[in-house]
Amino acid sequence: MNISLAAEVVGHIGSFPITNTLVVSWIVMGLILVAGLVVRYKMSLVPTGAQGIVETVFETGKELAEPLLGKEMAEKSFPLLITFFLFITLSNWFGIFPGFGTIGVYEMHHGERVLVPFLRSVHADLNMTFALAIISVVMTQVFGFVANGTGYLKRYFNFSNPVLFFVGLLEIVSEFAKIISFAFRLFGNIFAGEVLLTIVGFIAPFLAPLPFYGLELFVGLIQAVVFTMLTLVFFSMATSHH
Repeated sequence: MNISLAAEVVGHIGSFPITNTLVVSWIVMGLILVAGLVVRYKMSLVPTGAQGIVETVFETGKELAEPLLGKEMAEKSFPLLITFFLFITLSNWFGIFPGFGTIGVYEMHHGERVLVPFLRSVHADLNMTFALAIISVVMTQVFGFVANGTGYLKRYFNFSNPVLFFVGLLEIVSEFAKIISFAFRLFGNIFAGEVLLTIVGFIAPFLAPLPFYGLELFVGLIQAVVFTMLTLVFFSMATSHH
C-alpha cells in the first residue's frame, strides 16, 4: 500500500509532465462537453430522460442565483457557477470508480517498489483545487467591477476615514484567505476519502468498502454544493451596490 500526497507523473508531452489527476480532469471535461452537445442538439419541447434531469439542475441553480444576484447578473455568472458544480461533482464521483488508484505500473521510489496509478481523483491534487479557488476569487473581482465599475475599488481602498481604510486592508487579506480556504477544504475532504478507501480496501477488500463508497458519493456532492454556494455568496457580496 502506497499513499502519495502529490499527484504522480504518468507521462510527458515534450517537457510538460502529465499527472494521473490531470488525465482524469481531461476525461471529465470531455464527458461534460459531449453530454452538453448531446443534450443541446437533441432537445425536445417535452423534456424526458437526461434532458429532464439537466433542465431540473439548471433551473434549480438559476432559482438560487437570481434572488442573490438579480436576473441580469445571474445570467452572466450562472454558466461559471453551474460549471463549478458539474465539474467538481463528476470529478469527485469518478474518483471512486474501480481502477482508480489500483491500476498502474510499479516503479522504484527511494529504494522502494511502489505502484504509480494511471488514474487518481482529480481533487486529491492541490494544484487543481488551488486553480479552482483562484478562478473563483478572480471572477468575484471581475463581476464586482462589472456591477459597480471603478467604485468597486472602494471596497479595498477607502481613504475617507481610518476605520474604512483598515477594513479595506482586511478585505484584501480575506480574498487571499478565501483561496486557501477553498483549496484546502476541497483537497482535504477528497484526499481523506481517497486514503480511507485505500486503507479499508487493503485491510478488508470484500464488502467492507461498500458503505464508504456511498459516503464518498455523498461527500463528493456536498463538496461541490459548498464550493458553488460559497462562490455564489461571494459574487453576491461583490456585486451589491451598498
